Amino acid sequence: MNRGNAFHGGGVSQGKDASYGKDVFHRGSRFRGMSPFPGRSRAAWAVCLAMAVLLSFAPARQVQAEEAARDRGVTINVYNWGEYIANGTDGSLDVNEEFTRRTGIRVNYTTFDSNESLYSKLVGGGADYDVIIPSDYMVSKLIHENMLAELDFSNIPNYQYIDEDFRNAEYDPENRYSVPYTWGVVGLFYNTDYIQEEITSWTALWDDRYAGKILMFDNPRDAFAIAQFLLGQSVNTTLEEDWMEATALLKQQKPLVQAYVMDRIFDKMESEEAWIAPYYAGDAAILVEHNENIRYVVPEEGTNYFVDAMCIPVTSSHKAEAEAYINFLCDPEIAGANMDYVGYSTPETAAKEYMDPEMVESPIYYPDQETLARTQVFVNLPEETSKLIDKLWAEAKMGGPGETIVLVAIILGFLGIYIAILVGKRRKRLRELA
Repeated sequence: MNRGNAFHGGGVSQGKDASYGKDVFHRGSRFRGMSPFPGRSRAAWAVCLAMAVLLSFAPARQVQAEEAARDRGVTINVYNWGEYIANGTDGSLDVNEEFTRRTGIRVNYTTFDSNESLYSKLVGGGADYDVIIPSDYMVSKLIHENMLAELDFSNIPNYQYIDEDFRNAEYDPENRYSVPYTWGVVGLFYNTDYIQEEITSWTALWDDRYAGKILMFDNPRDAFAIAQFLLGQSVNTTLEEDWMEATALLKQQKPLVQAYVMDRIFDKMESEEAWIAPYYAGDAAILVEHNENIRYVVPEEGTNYFVDAMCIPVTSSHKAEAEAYINFLCDPEIAGANMDYVGYSTPETAAKEYMDPEMVESPIYYPDQETLARTQVFVNLPEETSKLIDKLWAEAKMGGPGETIVLVAIILGFLGIYIAILVGKRRKRLRELA
């Protein structure tokens, strides 16, 4: 999941003791569904959870409303991050299928890879979504632009299970437009076969000993955030000089970077094509579990803490049914079975009863308060600042305006050669015809 881009990511900062070896975990990528716990059968655990869920029943009030939806043959369109829901594989509960079984409401489920692509779909107009799951800062942006419907919480009684710590969040301070789905942090993966010293700082991504083996986020806010933590800045600063300073640091890093990527991080780290990369804690466990030479650490300078939340676009055609879906995902048994498979942290303490205990006890998923105190959460930034970020991000990846001009010159040069070849062939053809 491009869980960042101005969001996908979010995180928690852990200090020097926040380095974990093999007992770690994972987020929305192709690894999801594989067991992060050695010696345990995730499939068996998931099957037990699924059976428990299938034996539960919805409250009578909801059943009546859902029967009405069944009679109408309603289908809701759900738009979520890739690999971000239990789908029946590896013995897990198929969440969407179970929702349809209970309510008769069908689910048309599609995925996106970044908050920005989600936003583009919404502002483009052609999409008709009933439930979306953006990250915190994007929720704030959509609220600001009047693109989200206010929720009717009488249709979402399971909201009672959302922990108080996740209510009245800065991105939705009045709890009117969103319901938390997952949360997590950002940290570093590194290969101990090639990097033998213990990594504790983001400065490792600027270490020239790892030149050509460093991966970097391919989205602006996650990438800038790393530089900002090193510089002691707020990740939500609106000061142009702060963003310029962070850009300069990213430009210094560019010659060392092998590639700017998102989910490809896993292939590159697994194949040892790369040695070190930042990514989301929810994805850490599976990669670490299946590659004992890879460690995961949350750097001591601090990191981004993120929340992904369920929302309903103002254009939804089936708002009540969408609220029934959100309510279903908040059911502790469903939430537990879902998060046990997805590998991200749940905002519901009640759901932990239905999850693998080793996951619940892991400091990767559930860091202590001292650690959380050193994190920052992305919020929506003013349009002027967002435009500046886009401009500076392009410069950072290209190496600055000077290199951009050189690239344009090279492209124009090749275009000139191509045109010359075409003209030459045409003249030759004319001579032959003459």
